[in-house]
Amino acid sequence: MKKFWLIPVMAFMTYTAAAGSAMAQAQSPDALVKQTVTEVMAAAKSDPNIQKGDLNSITRLVEQKILPHADFTKTTQLATGQAWRQATPQQREQLTSQFKTLLLRTYAGAIAQIRDQQVNYKPYRGQPGDTDAVVYTDVINNGQPIELDYRLYKTSSGEWKLYDLNVLGAWLVQTYRNQFAEKVSQSGVDGLIQFLTERNKQLAGGK
Repeated sequence: MKKFWLIPVMAFMTYTAAAGSAMAQAQSPDALVKQTVTEVMAAAKSDPNIQKGDLNSITRLVEQKILPHADFTKTTQLATGQAWRQATPQQREQLTSQFKTLLLRTYAGAIAQIRDQQVNYKPYRGQPGDTDAVVYTDVINNGQPIELDYRLYKTSSGEWKLYDLNVLGAWLVQTYRNQFAEKVSQSGVDGLIQFLTERNKQLAGGK
């Protein structure tokens, strides 16, 4: 399947850091998602290096802008499941780093494909006191709607962080949890780290 439906995934996570933290605290989850996706999709369209699919440019953009908006540690923890509690601090750090790299390399091509896609934002039904939220959207590509939802949580400082995504009915955390559990059962936490490391090397080599 083509990766056009992944475009808003990275668009959300690569919004400008200068406004990110303050806006995350001031806005509701749906407003945050809408504004970040809108502005980043526009920015990506204007960057010739990103349009050419230059991995270094895309990587630099993601690494500079992702931290104010996403919690990779929480995503990795949830995807790793029970094995996370067994992992040492060093193993947790390695898992988070390798998983972040895997997602970056997996979705990098989506950023380069940003062209004329439109995003339909569905009515947000969250309450002011909520600490966990889902923002439902459709990506319209060539007239076809693709389901894409964002799950965020509210930190103790009042900031909203992205930690899970639903694409066509499949939540990212659950999808990887099944794969990770199989690797851990076969070769433990170190085996999972090795698997992620090797997969990243393959992706770096274009495989």
